[in-house]
Amino acid sequence: MLAVSTSHGVTRLHLWSRLGRSLGYTVSAYLAHGVLVDTGFPRAGAEMHAWLARERPRAVVVTHAHEDHGGNAADAAALGIPVVGGRDTLARLRAPGAIALYRRAVWGRPVPLPADAGVEEHAALDEAGLRRLPAAGHADDHSVVWDAGRGHLFGGDLFLGVKVRIAHPEEDPRLLARTLRWAASLGPEVLFDAHRGPVPRPAPLLRAKADWLEQTVGEVERLADAGLDEREIRRRVLGREPLVAVGSHGEYGKLNLVRAALAGRRGRSA
Repeated sequence: MLAVSTSHGVTRLHLWSRLGRSLGYTVSAYLAHGVLVDTGFPRAGAEMHAWLARERPRAVVVTHAHEDHGGNAADAAALGIPVVGGRDTLARLRAPGAIALYRRAVWGRPVPLPADAGVEEHAALDEAGLRRLPAAGHADDHSVVWDAGRGHLFGGDLFLGVKVRIAHPEEDPRLLARTLRWAASLGPEVLFDAHRGPVPRPAPLLRAKADWLEQTVGEVERLADAGLDEREIRRRVLGREPLVAVGSHGEYGKLNLVRAALAGRRGRSA
């Protein structure tokens, strides 16, 4: 399903599937000055194809290669729309790896971006006053799109919420905290979040999330130093695992945040 609305002069494409919405998962892409940020997920491909074919954005920017963000990039390319992304993002869109069953059920399996499609920069962004900026932490290929003239930050999965206790295995909470502080320093007027929608005056929330991540990492380290194992640390710091952790066989759960904090500590001491 696709619902189109306008907020702060930006067009929001709010996408969901029946299964995804029943589980609380929807995603948004945003059109700003003729440039589309993210493409949604494959299960919304028919709706996105109709919208892309009708509106013909000047370019599409993919914030990162997760299938709920770059899932229809190949369709955009097939329509002759330039696809813009970081080098690693484009490489992963061209050769998407296997994804877990729960992700296929909720988002769908993406079609690979053709090998000759995709660029790291495009004139359409400059003409619109937009910049794609690296913003790793949620994923190592994550970018944001910054509209300095209007104070609009298109954040992909940068924020999501202050106390997000569940994580993918590849997330890096220390790096994400630094990225959040950098994003807050830009002074955005509005954050266009892929899952929460527009967030006005987001800088205090971005800093609050960075604070919470750093405090959480510190507590994980303290309990590890006291000899607790990672599951007991997860229970004490983050609470019980949600159903999504069970359904994803641990790929998306609270334990991943604990493991990432401990892996980061080992990396500093190596």
